[in-house]
Amino acid sequence: MVPLIGFIVLVIDLYIWVVIISAILSWLIAFNVVNTSNRFVYTVAEVLYRVTEPALRPIRNVIPNLGGIDISPVILILFLLFIRDVVLLGWVLPAVMPSSGM
Repeated sequence: MVPLIGFIVLVIDLYIWVVIISAILSWLIAFNVVNTSNRFVYTVAEVLYRVTEPALRPIRNVIPNLGGIDISPVILILFLLFIRDVVLLGWVLPAVMPSSGM
């Protein structure tokens, strides 16, 4: 059970990095730093969009419109950190770890 929890923690960590990279790439596209007519940039942006949008869309539907500021990646990252640190490492892992025999 412990290796499974470690794997889930690793997947959550990787997904947090994907969300961060997606947010940075969206800023770079919005400020015309990178050009989406480049096929590689378009492909990377499309993959990141398809991976992150299913998790970000429900958050965007709940939070109010803040103008041009999108805080849904921050909320998603905070939620994932809560799941990783509090639920998995704080509650589940101590419950499944064998006792030290004291």
